[in-house]
Amino acid sequence: MEKTNNTFPHNPLRFDSDGLNRSEVLALYKQLLLPRMIEEKMLSQLRQGKISKWFSGIGQEAISVGVAAAMPNDTWILPMHRNLGIFTTRGITLDRLFSQFKGKEHGFTKGRDRSFHFGSKAHKICGMISHLGPQLGIADGIALAHKLDKSGKATFVFTGDGGASEGDFHEAVNVAAVWQLPVIIGIENNSWGLSTPSAEQYRCAHFTDKAIGYGIPAEDAIQVDGNDILAVYNTVRKCVESLREKPRPIILEFKTFRIRGHEEASGTKYYPEGLIEKWQEVDPVERFTAHLKASGGLRNEEESEMQEMHKAAILEGLKISSDLPDIVANVDVELEDRFAPGTPAPIPPTSEGRELRLIDAIQEGLGMSMEKNEGMVCMGQDIGAYGGVFKVTDGFIERFGEARVRSTPLCESAIVGAALGLSISGRKSMMEMQFSDFVTCGFNQIVNNLAKIHWRWGQCADVVIRMPTGGGVGAGPFHSQSVEAWFFHVPGLKIVYPSTPADAKGLLRMAVEDPNPVLFFEHKLLYRSLTGLVPEEDYTIAFGKGRKVRDGNDATIITYGLGVIWAEQVLDAHPEWSVELIDLRTLLPWDEDMVMKSVNKTGKALVLHEATMTGGVGGEISARIHEECWRNLDAPVMRTASLDTAFPFAADLEKSFMANNRLESDLKTLISH
Repeated sequence: MEKTNNTFPHNPLRFDSDGLNRSEVLALYKQLLLPRMIEEKMLSQLRQGKISKWFSGIGQEAISVGVAAAMPNDTWILPMHRNLGIFTTRGITLDRLFSQFKGKEHGFTKGRDRSFHFGSKAHKICGMISHLGPQLGIADGIALAHKLDKSGKATFVFTGDGGASEGDFHEAVNVAAVWQLPVIIGIENNSWGLSTPSAEQYRCAHFTDKAIGYGIPAEDAIQVDGNDILAVYNTVRKCVESLREKPRPIILEFKTFRIRGHEEASGTKYYPEGLIEKWQEVDPVERFTAHLKASGGLRNEEESEMQEMHKAAILEGLKISSDLPDIVANVDVELEDRFAPGTPAPIPPTSEGRELRLIDAIQEGLGMSMEKNEGMVCMGQDIGAYGGVFKVTDGFIERFGEARVRSTPLCESAIVGAALGLSISGRKSMMEMQFSDFVTCGFNQIVNNLAKIHWRWGQCADVVIRMPTGGGVGAGPFHSQSVEAWFFHVPGLKIVYPSTPADAKGLLRMAVEDPNPVLFFEHKLLYRSLTGLVPEEDYTIAFGKGRKVRDGNDATIITYGLGVIWAEQVLDAHPEWSVELIDLRTLLPWDEDMVMKSVNKTGKALVLHEATMTGGVGGEISARIHEECWRNLDAPVMRTASLDTAFPFAADLEKSFMANNRLESDLKTLISH
């Protein structure tokens, strides 16, 4: 593809129709005019206090409209703040669009998110979050699905000056290049990231200069006059055609300018004097209008007719949305919408099974999941030919092929995003976080995208993230942490933490079949040291249902994961203690009913976990027990946890740190109350 090298802004604009006939050009003009007229009306609505926030795209409309017009309607677009034209060109009705802006239920997020922070599956638009960069990873996942399907489709994702500085940009572009994904990365270069000029965002002359560092050839890093709708439309159309034949990433740098501020409250005082006026000379709407009139492509009566048509549609949309009632909060609905419906009923096992190690049970459950879900993709560092650092996916390449079992670059955020993109495309996915400690590199994607996307605009996140976790293996502070509490506070996630091989298989199978994001914790110490009977057939275990490991009357231990093993060891050493032992199995949701019944019976409770004490899961469980069981408590609820320090390396330090070092004495104290 030809690479342009233009100086912007330039005057006059080229407006090369490149073979488009008059009716096609007029259709583009009509589409271009609508978002400008909507914006002008929305600015009035903002001044009147009828909407709360507005991110203006005035001066950048040609990019959104040109992209949306060029991308086939059955392909996904991932827009940003200033892309109103994507929504209008994709045919979203104005009454519903304005309802979104006004926080009405008729919008796309039921009043839960604002302006352009929404998506629509019907219109193949994936809604942004305020963190900007994560969109790129999601686009990779959608593009991966297209490549696996051999559909010939491309995906278009937007970012801007500021977003292109984020780590997510680097990760996603790198993954797209390594995997040769059919994704068009559109950078709206308006020269500013909020109030920070581009000269303070990056040192290269152009965004396209970055391409070579990812192995993207110069011909696939293209500068486009973003104020020329015909240039935008024709460039994107040619990219789409090219990607149909040869999947790969293409970077488009749209040179443009943001006439108004980042958002209305920020103003434009930081702009140098005369800059706005300079760019107003190449306003994408006004100059295209002038060009069409001068060339005979637009008659005055046609312009007036379009304006009147748009004005009537805007007024009608405003009236409908304004007449709709304000949302009245319904707590039950808010809580229910955290999760996508469709969690399947558990399938009980039909046999006792045979002896397997924990790692073998996980491998068996994952393999069954891959067999039953033909489109499912596994991703993670070294999980391919190497089989993963713990060998859970050993042999999977031979069974399922390299396309579905993918070793990834060290790009945790992009891969979590890609997993979500696969879900948006209708595929299940599993990502292995090589060590749970590394999840911090993908934290934003998990807590702000995976966890919230269904609650925000009804898109499920059918993603399982396997999390090898825990200490006792002499691995030090960055390979030993128990991090489940970081996510325990996040609505919209499900957290699983098995303590037996049989539970590991059944819970993993349920995690894959559940259409919601699941964090699946696996204790590294138990991979090869823990064995148990595992049914050979397929079965699933319901989330939120604990397992009573032992009956007792004197006290209750509530725990999960390695804590179950520790508790059994202590209780085996003290047969004189009658202690009920409950294995939670899942933390979100957790089995409150089983816990409360047990504590009401025994009158004493100890919550045990490997993670550090402060802010741990045990604090919430303890609080709930005190709220629900205080009349029957014979002693305060006790917590046993690891020290409130970072995880140490040396053997004696690690032993002292771990919770089991204090379990026996704590339990003795509790029972003696």
